Amino acid sequence: MKRFFYCTIMALLAIMMLDSCLGKSTYDEYKDWRESNDEWYEKQKTSGQYTLLTASWDPSATTLIRWHNDTSLTKNNLKPLLTSTIDVKYQLKLYNDTVVDSSYDNTVPRDSVYRTTLNQNVEGWMIALTRMHVGDSCTVIVPYHQGYGSSKMSNVLVPYSMLIFDVKLVDIYKYKTN
Repeated sequence: MKRFFYCTIMALLAIMMLDSCLGKSTYDEYKDWRESNDEWYEKQKTSGQYTLLTASWDPSATTLIRWHNDTSLTKNNLKPLLTSTIDVKYQLKLYNDTVVDSSYDNTVPRDSVYRTTLNQNVEGWMIALTRMHVGDSCTVIVPYHQGYGSSKMSNVLVPYSMLIFDVKLVDIYKYKTN
């Protein structure tokens, strides 16, 4: 098993080295996009509309959040743990308002709901959703460092993309109170 692990690591390193030798790096290729995203994020960060959240497990991991509901009405509701299975409604877009994904097309497990275990998502989502209570609606801005980083996820979701989620925490699946 250790041999397989080390061989896999070596193969990945070789591929990365070969890629950088053959042409432009992803960092250089998406320079303008990355810089535009960074500039937009800094404007949002200083706009006064968002709260900067820091992950309890990593002080360098941050995300921005803006609540759209009166949080005094949901403050006694449940909050998810990283291992919680949650039901959310969301729309994901990029800083230029391009819609990338949405739960509003879902019909399973129920209308417009996306069910997921929180720790199986990008770090920025984990940071924000562990601070939300069931019933909260927020806009969450995930910097690419806590999103997909330098990975290309689709033709629309390219490397160094800020992720803007309009999200509502609907429920914590199968959580029962006494």
